[in-house]
Amino acid sequence: MESDIFSKKRDVASLLETQKFIADRAIVEDRFETLKSIAGVDQAFFDNKVISGIVVLGYETMDVRERGYSIEEVDFPYIPTFLSFREGPAIISAFRTLKNKPDLLMVDGCGVNHPRRAGLATHVGVALDTPTIGVAKRLLCGRVKKPTKVGECNPILLDGEPVGASLLSKKGCNPIYIAPGHRVSLCTTIKIVKHCLRGHKLPEPILIAHEYAGRVSKRLNSRT
Repeated sequence: MESDIFSKKRDVASLLETQKFIADRAIVEDRFETLKSIAGVDQAFFDNKVISGIVVLGYETMDVRERGYSIEEVDFPYIPTFLSFREGPAIISAFRTLKNKPDLLMVDGCGVNHPRRAGLATHVGVALDTPTIGVAKRLLCGRVKKPTKVGECNPILLDGEPVGASLLSKKGCNPIYIAPGHRVSLCTTIKIVKHCLRGHKLPEPILIAHEYAGRVSKRLNSRT
């Protein structure tokens, strides 16, 4: 399926058609078994390449069990609301390096809190048919009341429908914006993200993946 939804067609009509395909297949209900492992994935850029770093953690303990990464040529420009065409293929490649697939994947990006309900986490989740959650640092669309207390969570409303939540995860920081990607409900998304917080702004799977992708990028830079 991945080859169909990360096609090489780059005209706007084809991109919008692909996003509609994704949105139509996205499931925002809990469709997974008990979580024993959870992965986080984040990207770094080096020259004209995107590095996708993925880490698998034990869900209860947040201990790192496996790491992997992929390096792909960047063949799509940065265009807001079309991030999945730029970073999605690298995430798919990184996921394929894992010997033990996680029960759920947390993605640095939007899920269904996207103008066309097809953010990076949703796109990747549908492509892999695996449960995904999106964690973003900025609000892409919709209306939301800014939380003021740590742990407070307010719904992101898009066309009058809750598509995600704004969560104040750490005192003195801006909130993070979380949403179902695929095969996870909003209520469960909030519970999982809160469970993964360990005193930082970002949940551990995303934070550790971010640091890992950065280390890989730094290592490549040192070789040039």
